[in-house]
Parts: sequence; C-alpha cells; structure tokens
Amino acid sequence: MRDEIFTKKNDLVDFTFDASVAAVFDDMVRRSVPGYQSMIEMIGLMVGKYGQDNSQYYDLGASTGATSIALGINNLRQGNRIIAVDNSIEMTKKCADNLTGKIENFKVVCADIEDIVIQNSSVVVLNLTLQFIKPEQRQALINKIYQGLNKGGVLIVSEKIHFNDTQKQEEIAKLHLDFKRANGYSEMEIAAKRQSIENVLITDDEQTHFGRFSTAGFVNSLCHFQCLNFASFLAVK
Repeated sequence: MRDEIFTKKNDLVDFTFDASVAAVFDDMVRRSVPGYQSMIEMIGLMVGKYGQDNSQYYDLGASTGATSIALGINNLRQGNRIIAVDNSIEMTKKCADNLTGKIENFKVVCADIEDIVIQNSSVVVLNLTLQFIKPEQRQALINKIYQGLNKGGVLIVSEKIHFNDTQKQEEIAKLHLDFKRANGYSEMEIAAKRQSIENVLITDDEQTHFGRFSTAGFVNSLCHFQCLNFASFLAVK
C-alpha cells in the first residue's frame, strides 16, 4: 500500500507506529531511507558469516519483518531461532503474517526491546531502531546486548546519522530531501513528516555509535555501509 499518511493529516502529533503506519510501512521506508534494500541485503551476508549453530538471532524493532526474513533465508547454521520484537501490536501482527511461510523457527514478540532478555545469541540487529530509544537509555541497551551475545557474535546497527561539520550536514540533508522528492513525496508531505517525527527520532553521529560499542566491550566495530545520512555498523564481540 502506498504511503499517503501525510497528505491527509492536518492535526499533526508525534509520529507513532500505529495501524495506519503499519499498513504503509514497507512503502514508507523504501521511499524515505536511501540504501534501505542494501541494508537488508548486508544483514543477510552478516548472518551467513557470523551466525552460530544452536544460537538465537534477535531482530529488535522488527517492524514488518524484513530483517527477520533476511536472517532466516540467509541462515547457514542449524538449530537457530529468530526472535522478532516490536512494541507496536499492529507491527507485530503484520510481521507474523509476513514471516509465516517464508522462514522457519521464529517467534514474534510484542514488547519493549529494553525489557527483552538477550541470551545465547550470535546475531542481534537494531535496524532503524536505536534512533527511537531515548538517548540516555541507549548505552544500557547496547551493554545488555553485548552481555547476551556469544563470543564471536555480532551486533548490527543501522541508523540515520548526523554530521558535526555544518556544511557536510547541510549538503547531505539536501540530498536526502531530493531523494524523497524523487520517490514521489510532495513538499507538504516532507514538511509534515519532519514536524511529526522531530521529537521522536533523535540521531547520533558516527563517533557516538563507536563510543557506545567500545564502552560496552566490543573488540571491533566498523561502518560497513553508508548511503547519504544513513549508515550501518557492525560490532563484533
């Protein structure tokens, strides 16, 4: 279904992942996030390399399940279970529908990811999720994930980022707006969504991400993919 949410709303409130968003989410993210399909494909490559037998894969902030599907269809190991978590009941319903018949041995959970216990895991993914967690709570979440990962396990984080260089930030932001326009969003839709989401999606710069990984104890971390102001990070325990 095509995303036309912000052509209809006049009484703007903070962005929420409600039924209206769940219905159009796949179209919304494809048209709003440059490189989104490549992010998903890279997750598939990562699970093939870092997945471990008899371990769990966590998709935290699973939305409609694209990441979970990538984990499942690219898994080369045995005895794995995919745990897809989202705090939106509408998203988890759609996620369960999307996963059924496409992958095996999965569990969809409607819960706050900060309340989930991570254990015996070799792959954890936060795909466009951490940016919706309160900044002061992000380090604790990364620490918890690190503790629940097996040695050699990985955390994959994809996020919208910002740049501390003002000129670079302005140029990249303009290109991102051009990307949205090229994908059919009107100026009204772009402005309305920006207003709706500005208090909900709080970005970090690249070094803040690396600092969190190091503080948590990860031995190695890198940015393995970037398209405009969206980047994917890999942290290895």
